[in-house]
Amino acid sequence: MLSSEAHGRIAAAIAAAEARTSGEIFCVLARRVSSYRDISLGWAAAAALLLPLGLIPLGFDPAWIPGLGHGWQGAHLASGDVIVGQSLAAYVLIQAAVFLTVFLLTSIPTVRRLVTPRGIRRARVRRAALEQFLAHGMHVTEGRTGVLIFAAVSDHQVEVIADESIHAKVDPEVWGDAVEALARGLKHGDHAAGFEVTINLCGAVLAEHFPPGAPNPNELDDRLVLI
Repeated sequence: MLSSEAHGRIAAAIAAAEARTSGEIFCVLARRVSSYRDISLGWAAAAALLLPLGLIPLGFDPAWIPGLGHGWQGAHLASGDVIVGQSLAAYVLIQAAVFLTVFLLTSIPTVRRLVTPRGIRRARVRRAALEQFLAHGMHVTEGRTGVLIFAAVSDHQVEVIADESIHAKVDPEVWGDAVEALARGLKHGDHAAGFEVTINLCGAVLAEHFPPGAPNPNELDDRLVLI
């Protein structure tokens, strides 16, 4: 998703920010954090159950399905079983068609994002960000001063996670500004610039509360990880 030049800019921004602090900054860019197939299945199942019900007030007739009706009615009671069977078969076919249509429609990335509740997308991005925070050992840095900058492109979501030592000292609004800066960069298609601005903001906060010590080891790689 990014050129080598963009990776270099982000790595340089991390190194410059960390030179002013004992904290650690780590960046992750995800293409997407979930397939959201369960959301598509949920919409498809709901549509298959509810939409065909609208045909009943319209006088649903199995003859609407080619091959299931012949336009003739039997003059004896035994033919009722056939009519009921045809009606059930036609209804099931309509439900199957609605299910498949809605599932395929909501599998289109743009449509899927629109029909997925924002709260669900945000929760899954946050969970993925926390997994990356733990996977890269940010919770065991010296002084517990790690900051993860995480962006999910397909999900249109950004997370900034600060370890407990930072979280206890820094106003939460600061992280909101950092998130907005990265979101603007991603929205305009300039991923590298968005990360650079966000890294600088986080670096300034860390420098204010956690100045560099002697020595000042670099505990995490200064790079952007793609997943």
